[in-house]
Amino acid sequence: MADTILILNGPNLNMLGKRQPDLYGDETLNDVARLCAEAASAFDCGVEMRQSNFEGQLVDWIQDARESAVGIVINPGAYSHTSIAILDALHMFEGPVVEVHVSNIHARESFRHHSYVSKRADAIIIGCGVQGYGFAVQRVGALLKK
Repeated sequence: MADTILILNGPNLNMLGKRQPDLYGDETLNDVARLCAEAASAFDCGVEMRQSNFEGQLVDWIQDARESAVGIVINPGAYSHTSIAILDALHMFEGPVVEVHVSNIHARESFRHHSYVSKRADAIIIGCGVQGYGFAVQRVGALLKK
């Protein structure tokens, strides 16, 4: 069985393709799942895509990933800027973690310029649209090969 890379998405990412398409594009989370699966196949990995608008659910999934995933790609959405709980959970995960943001958070409101998750991330991919998820999966795969 292939190793699994967990793809976690925070609040409002279930609205990709509908929410502010000028900023986030018109691709959906289903499109992201296909992109990630394709990228992971090059590393003989599978992906599991999850999304929640609830911080505690994301924390539970990160904790569970300690036993079920070899790496995590996470777009924490607005929790990037507020969640020490997600950061603490990620510190317990021993595999590679790559943070991804569809938009360039540094070109947006100043409160979006800081991410707690970045303190744990092995790489951060920002502003590449949904293509950034594919880059993130590729980076997890490369880190797993080391």
